[in-house]
Amino acid sequence: MPDDTRVTIPLASSTMISAPRLQINELSVGYGDLQVIEHLTLDIPTGDLTAIIGPNGCGKSTLLKAMARVLPARAGQVLLDGQPVHNMQTRDVAKLMALLPQAPVAPEGLCVRELVAQGRFPHQSFIRQWSRKDTDAVARAMAATDTECFGDRSVDALSGGQRQRVWIAMVLAQETPILLLDEPTTFLDLKVQVDLMTLLRRIAHEDGRTLVIVMHELNVAAAFADRVVMMRDGMVLAAGAVTDVFTEGNLAEVFGLSATVLSDPETGRPVCIPRLGAR
Repeated sequence: MPDDTRVTIPLASSTMISAPRLQINELSVGYGDLQVIEHLTLDIPTGDLTAIIGPNGCGKSTLLKAMARVLPARAGQVLLDGQPVHNMQTRDVAKLMALLPQAPVAPEGLCVRELVAQGRFPHQSFIRQWSRKDTDAVARAMAATDTECFGDRSVDALSGGQRQRVWIAMVLAQETPILLLDEPTTFLDLKVQVDLMTLLRRIAHEDGRTLVIVMHELNVAAAFADRVVMMRDGMVLAAGAVTDVFTEGNLAEVFGLSATVLSDPETGRPVCIPRLGAR
């Protein structure tokens, strides 16, 4: 894909479409002498669940961190509501965009409700202390993630699936219109993955929030995402609606995977079946 070509993921709507709230323009990001992403351009559709998939080391997590201004841009920019995110104050960004990184670690001894309450940090200041609004936000986040029943338990005592729901509750309590989640379903049983993705899809569609999720499980991504971004070697090779992007040709080019892609008879969504014995 040429460097000067924008990959735009359109909204699934017949009404007039405004500019996406989150845009990446000619972005270059790296670590030390390693350049991971170079001249990447991408628009993220507002109000959809976008899954970013690709082989290990292709730059998915790096892109997510750059979106959240955790990593500085070496060139180009990430625009949030038209403003360069790397020029904005951390607290201002945190009121608009929440990031759940890979394998987050809770402070030792923290209970579930206390961890979820950490999501209200961007809304606190010397002038504005904890209020009923914060309490209500935490309660709503815990209700949405079904974590109320173990609110007083230690985070360390929870199962993997329960812990992930608590972390998601924390970013929900932040009450941002944009959520960035880095592999929230990794190492979880398939049923737990499905439950979490069902929750996240509902958040996008019912609350109108924009979700960008880095994922490894191809069929789970295809089953729940509105849009898919396929990356390889720090570049976007394909982006668009799931049925358009999740093809045998793209899977072969991006993952080197020989597979048959079928259509689920109930949902019409693509399902990847690896070919046995394929080289």
